[in-house]
Amino acid sequence: MIRSTALFLLLSLLSSSVFAEVRPKIGLVLSGGGAKGAAHIGVLKVLEENRVPVDYIAGTSIGAYVAGMYALGYSAAEIEQIMMNESWSNGYSDTIPRESLSYRNKQQRDRFNIPLNIGYSDETVKLPNGLLRGQTMSQLLQRSTGLVHQFGHFDELAIPYRAVATDLETSNPVILSTGSIVKAMQASATVPGALQPIEYEGKLLVDGGIANNMPVDVVKALGADIVIAVDIGSSLVKKEALDSTVAVLNQLSTMLTNASTEKQKLLLTEDDILIRPDVGDMSTTDFEIMPQAYALGEKAALEHLLSLKGLGVGEAEYVVYQDNKQRLSKRWQDSVERPLVEIVFNNNSKVSESLLRETLDLHEGEVVTKEELERAIANVYSLDKFERVNAEFVDTDRGRILTLNTRAKSWGPNYFGLGFSWEDDLTEDSSMSLDFSYTMTDLTDTGGEWRNELRLGFEKLLSTEFYLPMDYDQAFYARAGLAYELKDFSIYEDNAKFVEFSQTVYRADVGVGYNYTLEGLVELGVTNEKGEFEFLKDTYDYDSYGIYLKLGFDNLNSMNFPTSGNRFTFNMYYRRDVNELSGEDSYAENSLQIEADWRGALSLGNHAIVGIASLATIDTEEQFSPHLSELGGFLNLSGYHKNSLVGSHKIFGAFVYQYDLGRDVLGMTDYPLYLGGSLEAGNVWQNKDNIDLNDLIYSGSLFFGTDTSMGPAALGFGWADDGEMTLFLFLGKSW
Repeated sequence: MIRSTALFLLLSLLSSSVFAEVRPKIGLVLSGGGAKGAAHIGVLKVLEENRVPVDYIAGTSIGAYVAGMYALGYSAAEIEQIMMNESWSNGYSDTIPRESLSYRNKQQRDRFNIPLNIGYSDETVKLPNGLLRGQTMSQLLQRSTGLVHQFGHFDELAIPYRAVATDLETSNPVILSTGSIVKAMQASATVPGALQPIEYEGKLLVDGGIANNMPVDVVKALGADIVIAVDIGSSLVKKEALDSTVAVLNQLSTMLTNASTEKQKLLLTEDDILIRPDVGDMSTTDFEIMPQAYALGEKAALEHLLSLKGLGVGEAEYVVYQDNKQRLSKRWQDSVERPLVEIVFNNNSKVSESLLRETLDLHEGEVVTKEELERAIANVYSLDKFERVNAEFVDTDRGRILTLNTRAKSWGPNYFGLGFSWEDDLTEDSSMSLDFSYTMTDLTDTGGEWRNELRLGFEKLLSTEFYLPMDYDQAFYARAGLAYELKDFSIYEDNAKFVEFSQTVYRADVGVGYNYTLEGLVELGVTNEKGEFEFLKDTYDYDSYGIYLKLGFDNLNSMNFPTSGNRFTFNMYYRRDVNELSGEDSYAENSLQIEADWRGALSLGNHAIVGIASLATIDTEEQFSPHLSELGGFLNLSGYHKNSLVGSHKIFGAFVYQYDLGRDVLGMTDYPLYLGGSLEAGNVWQNKDNIDLNDLIYSGSLFFGTDTSMGPAALGFGWADDGEMTLFLFLGKSW
């Protein structure tokens, strides 16, 4: 029995070898089409069900992705599972999550909430050469393909494979056949203008659809006798739909890709098969349509079932074909389990290798998983120093060599920042501010920065700060800053302004600090503040100098509508205050000021609970102190106007509930839409002896809010138990 089975297998192998020599070689071509690329998987499913072997495969854009996955050895079912469960929309956002930023960078983003990628160097204002950097898309592709190594040639894959991109300089097609398959996929799908071009062998590459959206000629050049081409290109829209700039640009793009496809169709013979799924009117960017596109791809392939069956092989021959694919793909799959023997840094930036190695946190001798590599790359990218960060493996006899590629922002090293906030309580008064910054980076080997800031609006600020990391790991730092600030205070009674005063401040700080973790720091320093109050006709001058201690921790995922994390700050100042009221003698005293703030959040599904607490006090013998705290505004005694309660001592607490109505009910995916409410209590006192918890003001609010890449926005109603009420609208930062 064993002998006869062995004989049967031997005959099967011999017959399949003879068959392989005589049967025509089949090449599969998958065109570009964005989200419609799921149709390609439906076609692959039909090919597998009818035992149609694919000897060569090539693709453009999303076709290059699906073709590359199939060439690596993934089955149609596996590609479907991977592709349908990926967050493709996230691939078009390179925003670093707030919780991943360092404590200092969180402060910078919160103040300058408008995403503005504008820099200055060499006497030139610079912009990125794409709206997006492509970092998240690179991570998505690497996660999809697994930790595959660089190939000497794509002929080494389970199926010989080619991806097609466009040379941005010449508009000529570029056929990618070696190296990183992730890079090849990304280059082929890099939409010009939207994503930054991929550098490859001295060329700048963008989406291959411009030059060759359905590369029939490529698989024919590989040796295909019969071509199966799948066209998922878009249809031209009627003139009635050409009613906007975006629509016209989309039409022009469709014309270019369709023109290249039509040229390739002319290369098809009567023996070839052209499959055209009915996806022409579907969106290329709405990845929610992928299940429908998959079904339409399967349907279109079945319409050619008779022709496809003619290309199918016998069961024994197909088993041999599949076994050969698995044998070839196993070579790279097995290498994934091998340990790292070396980490190489291809560092095109001024960030020290020491900091990169510490942040990467991968070590020789370890086996790296997909999750670990993704987390490591994300951590390096979150340093917010780079245009692009990726990693590539090379497998050797000793083990795996990992090369980390980092490229500094091309629009640096000096950057502009822009912040905006507007809070209106629908009365005659509103609070608006514009913040500008100019930051010079890489001033020292350790990453020194010089930042200058200007604020205009209801508060005025002009400041400059030099920040000097003292070691290459940027754990210890020194900081020196100067600032001029002008504040206007309005005191309200019965919801009407009845008195105003202003404060002018000149401040100088010098300190040293320690970043004890990415999310936290401790700083000790000296401070000097000179200021003036103008109240009615009186002037109050003061001069304060002393020491300070600052502690901070922040891993909130959002400053305004958090759903996870905590933020805690503690500031302590010990000063010598010299005060002088107009027409009176000056006097001096010592003071101890303490400020503490906490905000924390936790969530369950689409529900989130946020807690807020704030305390400020100053130990002084005088009834008036120039060091003031404010209350009033959204989630800060919501029934009151912004900063309408002012005093030296403050107590405040709030309990906030947020329900993500947008995602749970309305099906919104890009941004949340919160329906929320708050219960709040607090007050301020000028004199410590007058502090009485019985004087707490209780307030609350109901609001709709959202958090976007441009900052938060909210519309709501606030009230207080003493009769104060406000309708409020705010855009930008609210704190």
